[in-house]
This record gives sequence, C-alpha cells and structure tokens, in this order.
Amino acid sequence: MIDNISIQQRTKHFAVRVIKAYIELSKKHFDDAAKILSKQFLSSGTSIGANCAEARFAQSRADFLSKYLIALKETCECKYWIEIMIESNIVLKNKFNMMLPELEQIIRILVSTTKKLKENK
Repeated sequence: MIDNISIQQRTKHFAVRVIKAYIELSKKHFDDAAKILSKQFLSSGTSIGANCAEARFAQSRADFLSKYLIALKETCECKYWIEIMIESNIVLKNKFNMMLPELEQIIRILVSTTKKLKENK
C-alpha cells in the first residue's frame, strides 16, 4: 500500500510513472508546444525524487531543508504542467488526472516536514 512508504520511495515511484507517461507522450506526433510541455513535465516530475534522494545524505540540517524545499517547488511545478497539458488537450484528462492526488499527497508530506524543520531550528 502506497500510504505506508517513505517519501523517497513515494517520489521514486512517482518518477517512474512520469517517465512511462513521457514515453507514451513522445510516441505521439506532437507540435513544438506539446514537446516542450512534456519535457518540462518529465524534468520536474523526476526532479522531485532526485532532491528527496539527495536530502538523505545532506551535509547539514539546512542542506536537508533546502533539498526538501526544492522538491516541494518541483512538485508544484509538475502539478502545473499536468494541469496545463490537460487543459490544452495535449493529454487525456482521465489518464493524467490520476497523478494529481499523488502530487497533493507528496506536497502535504513535504510541507509538513519542512514546517517541522523550520520550527525546530
């Protein structure tokens, strides 16, 4: 069950979903705008987990917090690109809309963690 996994595992799982979605998108013949949007989606969607993974070996508490804040920004960006691709009909809403609740869960985890870190300085 996905509710009981670490943020590193959750974001890695999400990155794999993003990569698979991007591969499917790239098989279609898109215009330049769709190609750019899908690459932005790929970049932000995989960056979330990369920053959480880096945080595991942070050099300090401040470095850890910084990595999680970057991951949070990337999560919000990825959500934005999905919404844009749905609203511009580049992707099917029923396929990509399922990623949004997972992004919301990742946002909640990252916000909670970063808030606690800031409070415990």
